Amino acid sequence: MFKKSLIVDMINRSSTSETERRTFLKGMGLLSAGAVGAGLIGTAAAQRADAADGPVSDVAVLNFALNLEYLEAEFYCFAAYGHGLDNATATGTGTQGGVTGGHRVPFKSKAIRYYAEEIANDEIAHVKFLRSALGTSAVSRPAINLRESFTGAAVAAGVIKAGETFDPFSSEAFFLLGAFLFEDVGVTAYKGASPLVENKDYLEAAAGILAVEAYHAGIVRTLLYQNDLAAPTNLISAARDSLDGSAVSKDQGITVGTGGRANLVPTDANSIAYSRSYNEVLNIVYLNADKGVTQGGFYPAGLNGVLRTT
Repeated sequence: MFKKSLIVDMINRSSTSETERRTFLKGMGLLSAGAVGAGLIGTAAAQRADAADGPVSDVAVLNFALNLEYLEAEFYCFAAYGHGLDNATATGTGTQGGVTGGHRVPFKSKAIRYYAEEIANDEIAHVKFLRSALGTSAVSRPAINLRESFTGAAVAAGVIKAGETFDPFSSEAFFLLGAFLFEDVGVTAYKGASPLVENKDYLEAAAGILAVEAYHAGIVRTLLYQNDLAAPTNLISAARDSLDGSAVSKDQGITVGTGGRANLVPTDANSIAYSRSYNEVLNIVYLNADKGVTQGGFYPAGLNGVLRTT
C-alpha cells in the first residue's frame, strides 16, 4: 500500500496543470475542503457519520480492527519483551486506558521464543500501520485486562476450575493457549469485516493483515498439536463457539475424531475460512454472549470507536 506522500508526488509529476492535479487528488480522496487531511483516511469526507441503520464507514471498521490489534500487540509484547506498547503508540480519540497484567514468559524453547518475538513485532507494526492510515481519526488504546480476563475465559472453557488462576505468561504451554484464544478470532474478524470496506486500497491492506493473522494462527495451532495440548485447546474452541452467539458453528479445535487426527486448518465444508461479524467478535472478547453489552472481559471499559456494542 503506497504512502499518501508518494501518491501525491506521483500525481504532481503526471499532471499538466494545477486544475488537473486537484481533480486527481479529489478523485483519489486525498483532497477535502481544499486541504489534504493528516491521515490517509483522516479527511472530512472519510469521517462520515455512521447512522444506526446505515452502512458502516471504513473509519469505523479500521478503528474496530485497531482495538483488536492493541490487544494482540500488548499480549505478545509482554510475552516476548516483558513490557507493553510505548505511550506514543497508544494515543488517539476516546479514553486511553492502561493495561492490567502481563509479564515476560519464561521460555524454554528457543523456537517458541523466536515465534513470540516475531509475532510481537508483527502486531506492533499492525498497530502503527492502522494508526498511520487513520491519522487523526485513530482511536486510542482502550483499557485492556490481561489477567482476570484469561482466568475467566479458562474457567468458562473448563480448562481450569473455579478458584484457580490461568496466567498465560507463566509457561510456554499457557502462552500458546492464550495466543490461541486470540489468533483464530482475528482471522474470522478480518474476513467478516472485508465486505464492509469500500475503499479498495484499504481492503487490500486489510487482506494483507488477514493473511498475516492466518499465518500466526497456523503456527499456534501447529505448536499446540505438537506439544500435546489438544484437550485444553479444543475446550477453548468450544467455548468461543458458544460465546459468539452465532447459530452456526464457526470454530474448530485442533483434532477431530477419537483418534486425535490433526485439524490444523479450521474451515467450512468448502475449505473456506469462517467469518464473524463485529458483534460476534465482541461477544468473545467481552466474554459475554448477551446482546447490548458494551464492556467486559479483555476490555473492561469497552472498545473505543463506533463499533463497541454487541
